[in-house]
Amino acid sequence: MVISMTGFGRSRVESVAFSVNVEVKTVNHRFCEVNIRMPRQLLKLEDKIKKKINQQLRRGRVEVFITIEGEGRITRKVRVDWKLIEEYHLFIEQARKKYNIEGKVTLQDLLNRSEFIHIEESDDGNEELESLILTATEKAVLLLKQMRMAEGEELKKDLLTSILQVEININELQKYAPQVVSSYKERLQKRMQEFVNGQIDESKILTEVAIFADKVDINEEITRLKSHIQQFLKTIEEQEPVGRKLDFLIQEMNRETNTIGSKANDSNIAKKVVDIKSLLEKLKEQVQNIE
Repeated sequence: MVISMTGFGRSRVESVAFSVNVEVKTVNHRFCEVNIRMPRQLLKLEDKIKKKINQQLRRGRVEVFITIEGEGRITRKVRVDWKLIEEYHLFIEQARKKYNIEGKVTLQDLLNRSEFIHIEESDDGNEELESLILTATEKAVLLLKQMRMAEGEELKKDLLTSILQVEININELQKYAPQVVSSYKERLQKRMQEFVNGQIDESKILTEVAIFADKVDINEEITRLKSHIQQFLKTIEEQEPVGRKLDFLIQEMNRETNTIGSKANDSNIAKKVVDIKSLLEKLKEQVQNIE
């Protein structure tokens, strides 16, 4: 199935106490990479959120943004390191006496030291909030997937159009292949007549033509190209992510086309090779955006 890796989904789920907003967007990526931005106290839910996403998406860079509104979602507590404060105060007193330093340790001095006092935030294991977040995430991902599938259908149409154009060019290229050898035979005969005054050793010509024909034979490459096209058409209908497989097939088609270009000593074939490579380049760019 052709599914685009570009998409966006947004969901909002509410309860009496909370309102959860989730936005999910995806872009091209070789693997499935999920990055989540949400309040720190909810980081323990990260694995559960990723599991929800991975159930629906196989490839792409996934950006998730979660915001929460509502009272009571955060419990704040003041944490004081009394032992460290006592050691700090003792050090100050000892230093003041030892070096005859005037001055006192004030409350403001202690408040300015973040290692003594800090505020901890937690959601107190609110099950309602967790359920809302996972539900909103699932809805947003499903909406994103619908968008990716709709774009994938448009990509599929373009892919089919381009690959059929490649097939047409290959069929035309195949017609030119025999002409390369016959054209070479004619040129060889003409050159030999010029050198030997019309007395030609036919066996030498046939040997030379046979050697040339073997060097410029592109039938094997054409056969493989046609096979790759059939695999491409079959793969594009599979009910699973096909991006990597299609990318591999395009690479193989490009390799066979390059071989044909290096073998064939003919302007018509060279032109068709350029046309095919242009179409394959377009296909490659489109396939990069398929899951």
